[in-house]
Amino acid sequence: MTSDTDQRPASASASPAGPDPDPDSADLTRLVYDGTYAGVHEDIRALLFDPIFDHHRDLTLNQAGRLAYRRSRFVHGRLERPADVLRDPRRLFALTEWTTLLDISTFPVLAVHYNLCFGTLIEHSAGREDLADYIEELDSLSSFGPYMATELGYGNNVAALRTEAVYDGRTNTFVLNTPDVPAQKHMPYSGFTDIPKLAVVLARLKSAGQDYGVFPFVVRISGPDGPAEGVRAALCPEKPAMGLDNGLTWFDHIRIPRRSLLTGDMGEFTEDGVFHPSVANPRTRFLRAMSRNQPGRICVSAASVSLGRASVYIALRYALQRVTNAPGRNDMPVIEYRSHQLPLFTALAKVYAMTFLVNRAKREYVDRRGVVDADLNTLISITKALTTWEMSDVAAVCRERCGAQGMFSVNRIADYGIFLQSAVTAEGDSQVLLAATAGRQVARPGGGLAPQAQAQAPDPRGRDIRDPALHLECLRYRVHWLRQAVRKAMDADRREPYFDSWNRNVNNALAMARLEGVAAALECALAAADDARTTAVSQALRSLAALYGLDEIQRDAGWYLARGVLDAAQVEAIPAAADELCETLRPRIPMLINGFQLSPQLLRAPIAADDYMTAYNELTGPGRPDPIEEGAR
Repeated sequence: MTSDTDQRPASASASPAGPDPDPDSADLTRLVYDGTYAGVHEDIRALLFDPIFDHHRDLTLNQAGRLAYRRSRFVHGRLERPADVLRDPRRLFALTEWTTLLDISTFPVLAVHYNLCFGTLIEHSAGREDLADYIEELDSLSSFGPYMATELGYGNNVAALRTEAVYDGRTNTFVLNTPDVPAQKHMPYSGFTDIPKLAVVLARLKSAGQDYGVFPFVVRISGPDGPAEGVRAALCPEKPAMGLDNGLTWFDHIRIPRRSLLTGDMGEFTEDGVFHPSVANPRTRFLRAMSRNQPGRICVSAASVSLGRASVYIALRYALQRVTNAPGRNDMPVIEYRSHQLPLFTALAKVYAMTFLVNRAKREYVDRRGVVDADLNTLISITKALTTWEMSDVAAVCRERCGAQGMFSVNRIADYGIFLQSAVTAEGDSQVLLAATAGRQVARPGGGLAPQAQAQAPDPRGRDIRDPALHLECLRYRVHWLRQAVRKAMDADRREPYFDSWNRNVNNALAMARLEGVAAALECALAAADDARTTAVSQALRSLAALYGLDEIQRDAGWYLARGVLDAAQVEAIPAAADELCETLRPRIPMLINGFQLSPQLLRAPIAADDYMTAYNELTGPGRPDPIEEGAR
């Protein structure tokens, strides 16, 4: 039998041809994909038209999870090898953006395999010829690669994990062991024990009674005949709509070869059982061991905004067709109601702002060749937190505005919302991640995402509340004020334990860090409007930027009013100004969603079709796809 990985054509088959894009939509595509659509995204998008991504009804969670593995093999078999993808991070980010659209479980399988597991192995194996077989096994997808860091009792506190790898110099092996229940690896994809898995496991390196800290190890978890000797894995309780094999994994004194230890450039572990560090600081070594979390956070951000784009695309196409009654008529498209426009157009504004913010994070990561300094770490962390929260809200709004149709998985948005809730937790819980970032930002003199501080309150006199430049000044000033307020409060509390002082100020610090991301996103949105090549695109993007900024200003309108940053008339004018922006944007909606390079044929969501009633009826009638067989891989 020939596997999917053996069928590797030179390029992906073309997607169904559509009409030539108009200049406005083409310009939006250029901006949305940062000028890389044709060279980086298009062939991955084309894969999604294959029947393997067609919707299946009535799958059990087990069947859905196994289908995600089949789809992952399909994608792997038709693109360049993972090692080549890692050489161009733009391809890695694009892979995560597109594959999540039709199966929210395929993205995590691919992202964990390519980035976390295989990426860690590649990053820490330079000059290690003894690892060539492991590299080939994961590069060819002969085995899937889980990543095992989080433990049941420690959650985000990976530095405190308890799994241990104790060196035995007599046999030149490590004994990998789970010492107690809290140390079980929690959530890695280990539950399907009949699928070959070769994992990267984070464990404490111990030798001769000394603990050298946390390092990655390559460990065989399972083969086609079941789990490896000494490995116990059990499926976690089910997650709605996500049928992956998240598991609890226990290592019972299993022997792994010395070569399984990945020290990379962090130091050398000799045969006599001594670790000689080349990086003296244990904290720095730990962060180096987990360095793939940084591109992983960009992957999560990129996938989140991709689902945000698809959510508003589906919801707005449905709103253009769905009719309701109005005074004197009973065939009014629901999109004409201002009460429908405001939440959906604001969601669209958030999607564009977050898209441009993620583009900035991708661009800076690529430009710096993956070297993540303090500024880039701040950008990536704030981007991850802000995008996952914002897109989770976007999916919730879009699902609600689609009424009963929004509840069905086949219309995508409900499943997107479930994924986006999990994205808030993935690659570092967004609130914990933002709190850590905020702490660093408070401690740094200067620092931040904005190119300049806004130490003085803007003068509101004569300013149009719809002006995004005013919004940006307001946001920057509030960031500065919050940073100074937290610093002042913590300086006054120096005699107290640090935790008590920080805990009293953490919410203001979180608000500060979040607003840094908002200001950066608004800057990126305005820069995109300035970069537009057509007047229609420039005007539409500026209106979206204004709506995004206005929505953010309204959140804290009382604060701005109390400090004279805005006057009473401006605050009172915010609702009317938002409605006026919706009226301006209404004719531009088809153009704005066409720039996403989505289509009804790609998404297979009935309510996004040109005739949603016919599409929905055909799906529920004869000829619908049958469930896949239990146990298919």
